[in-house]
Amino acid sequence: MDPNSKNSWTSFGAEVNLEKLQKVAAELILPGRFILRPLSAALGFVTRLLAWVLGCSLVRRHFHLMLSGLVLFGPLLSFWVSKYSIFANGHHYLYRKFLRSTWGWTCILTGSFVALLSFSARRSVSLTLRHLSRIGLAGLLWWGCRHLLTLLEDAAGACYEPLAPAQDAQSSPALGQPLLLLHEDQSKASCLKANMMWRGYEVSQETLVLCLCCLLLVEELSVFGLHLAQERRLHRSPSSPLGVLFLLCVVLLVIWMVLLLCLLAYFPAWPSQQLGGALGYLGWRGLYQGWYRLTPSQGSPGLPGEGLFTGTDSDKHSQ
Repeated sequence: MDPNSKNSWTSFGAEVNLEKLQKVAAELILPGRFILRPLSAALGFVTRLLAWVLGCSLVRRHFHLMLSGLVLFGPLLSFWVSKYSIFANGHHYLYRKFLRSTWGWTCILTGSFVALLSFSARRSVSLTLRHLSRIGLAGLLWWGCRHLLTLLEDAAGACYEPLAPAQDAQSSPALGQPLLLLHEDQSKASCLKANMMWRGYEVSQETLVLCLCCLLLVEELSVFGLHLAQERRLHRSPSSPLGVLFLLCVVLLVIWMVLLLCLLAYFPAWPSQQLGGALGYLGWRGLYQGWYRLTPSQGSPGLPGEGLFTGTDSDKHSQ
């Protein structure tokens, strides 16, 4: 058989197979498009709805009041919740994976959202870094509060070791209460690690960081509606990765609210949780209602959305 004819038959067969693959791929893609279109439309509707809810003045101006009411009256739910619920277990997956790394999750998702939103709006690296510095300053505030509270707890508390049962019997304590042996020069962390008792005043760091992160998320996500409005004016479609990050941040906000409610209802600790919530509120107040409202010449990174959007909507939002 002629080698040229053999090569022609091989190339012809490859073209036929390629045409079949293209037809099969077209048949598979066609129904996929019909499925993805309504899903994409539903996702866009949910994104616009959430952006409108978080951007409306009622939510932005009164969210801290709702959060304060939750911290104050949330412990009352302990009279109705069941102690056999899965959320009454301190080793639940939500507590282990999210509560112990609250700021880490918030910093990663919110920082990514702020960076992508700022850069897509102005394409300026310096402006993006300036808006990102808000997250860094909030993280610095949380780091300082955590270490300061740890020092205060170690200074205001004491470590005790319950005596062995034999020693209790020889000592014949009053009212059947076990005697406690004081251990000086012990920090709270080392005391609890040695399975001893720590008694003293404390502030709930979990409530502090949860309240601070919830308030921060609402502030940073509230400008996404302005971004969508600007994209519509410029006849551009919103960035899909930015929309996904926005939805992830909203989900994170819901998780923090649920965790805060579970802590207050299943593990009430008055007044340490209320003090933690008050410190979280004061931190947000000092940053977003104080420092961030100053001019850049005064060392302020500015409010969310400042310098990113044009029109009167941006001016109304900053008021």
